[in-house]
Amino acid sequence: MSLTSLLVPSFMHMLGAMSGWLAKAQAQMAGQEAEALLSARLAPDMFPLSTQIRFACVQPHEASCRLRGLAFSDTIQALLDEGRNGGEVPGSIGDAQARIAETLALLNNLAPDALDMDYGAPIAHALPNGMIFDLSAEQYARDWALAQFYFHVMSAYAILRSQGVDLGKADYIPHMLPFLRA
Repeated sequence: MSLTSLLVPSFMHMLGAMSGWLAKAQAQMAGQEAEALLSARLAPDMFPLSTQIRFACVQPHEASCRLRGLAFSDTIQALLDEGRNGGEVPGSIGDAQARIAETLALLNNLAPDALDMDYGAPIAHALPNGMIFDLSAEQYARDWALAQFYFHVMSAYAILRSQGVDLGKADYIPHMLPFLRA
């Protein structure tokens, strides 16, 4: 399996699902009640929904740059800044949907082999706190990019569920429904 065929569909399916969750929240709740969801948290020391969405969007952007050997885009820094400030400035559901759509557009515009660097190629993944992980491209894709992405996606799902949005397994895996045997 190539890195592109592993990452891109995974990112696209779950971003599409997350967009659907936000649409469902807006359909189920009055305007301001739905918008207030962006400030909801699972625990006091966790980031709010607005941040979970932004940080989920960071992973595809970051992986796209890192696995193509490109400098990080301005979009990555903007998403990180919005995410870090999400508690004070959560934005709107429209803003969150726009960030998801922007990330999906990036993924849709990648060549079919865009992220297919050598699995063993070294990647030094530096975090803002100064920690650096020395990984292979395969380890980065599997153990960082996907793991971090799913952490934030699942946190967003859990926040919405904990706030009373009627979501279920079919909302989490809508991309699988076309494969359901009749």
